Amino acid sequence: MGHGRYIDPFLERRPDYVIGQGEQLSLEFVILPGEDRSIDLGIDLAGEGASLDVKIVYLSGYSEKVDIKLLVHHRAGGCSSQQRIFGIASGSAQVGFYGKVVTAPDAQKTEASQLNRNILLSDAAQVRTLPQLEIYADDVKCSHGATIGRLNEDELFYMRSRGIPEAEARALQMLSFLSPVVPEGQQERIEAAVRSILPA
Repeated sequence: MGHGRYIDPFLERRPDYVIGQGEQLSLEFVILPGEDRSIDLGIDLAGEGASLDVKIVYLSGYSEKVDIKLLVHHRAGGCSSQQRIFGIASGSAQVGFYGKVVTAPDAQKTEASQLNRNILLSDAAQVRTLPQLEIYADDVKCSHGATIGRLNEDELFYMRSRGIPEAEARALQMLSFLSPVVPEGQQERIEAAVRSILPA
């Protein structure tokens, strides 16, 4: 819930995107191994019934630095937003996700979800995640979550028992994990990136 009084988050900065009444905006980002990347976006759902869908997939396998900052403001009522940020970090990559969803007092019937899921393939890789909700309206459905984990060893054991080589099994696990956020037409590109960061 919101703490203190509501303050418009775009008083001191201009939003990068303003979504009007009944409009839809979809944003997709793919961050590949070897890329240092900074994403810093402010999005204002300013008209009733506006909707937003953000998908970000990252694969960092060396010493990359990736920073993702998303500020989503529900200004009007009846709007929906979904953020999904999924990624895999290996090597000595450093990844940070900072996300905030703000619902204004008049933004009743808001539906907002924010999910950041991460897998670590090495002990040296680091992921920092901070999803936040500031809710100033009463009638809303808002959720957020963040996970940092490793590949499932039980799944790996099962696939190996079915005759699948370990490297292939790990690649299949990683591709399955990322599948909800892989943009259409990018599957082959993502598969090649996954195989490039597999531990030796």
